[in-house]
Amino acid sequence: MYLTAIIDVYSRYIVGWCLSNSFEAKYSLNVLKEAIAVHGKPEIINSDQGSQFTCEGWINYLEKENVKISMDGKGRATDNIYIERFWRSLKYDYVYLSPAEDGIELYKGLKEYFHYYNNELSHQGINRQIPATLYKPAA
Repeated sequence: MYLTAIIDVYSRYIVGWCLSNSFEAKYSLNVLKEAIAVHGKPEIINSDQGSQFTCEGWINYLEKENVKISMDGKGRATDNIYIERFWRSLKYDYVYLSPAEDGIELYKGLKEYFHYYNNELSHQGINRQIPATLYKPAA
């Protein structure tokens, strides 16, 4: 299973996510489009250099929306430390503790975890605040 998530750096709020059973770029692009439709356009979007983020569809969509594109340098996970820290939390706080039997169970558990992460969990990096209290959708 493949998970794509988009995080608001300021608040650490996860604005969009998708679980799929293939690594096709269309799933990541759909998460991006939905996040923008629901939460508004960011000034900049940062990603790693994975094929789903360097494909023509991703690049063309962001250019059409006038969103600046930023990509991590090769081998530089710290360039995108906020989402990397989220992946670590997700793995250690949920995935490793509650192995799913199938994709449906994993999806349901992830949905609960994302709600918890955004709306209940205080974060050290934002002075022990909850992401939802800091998050302000783009205008």
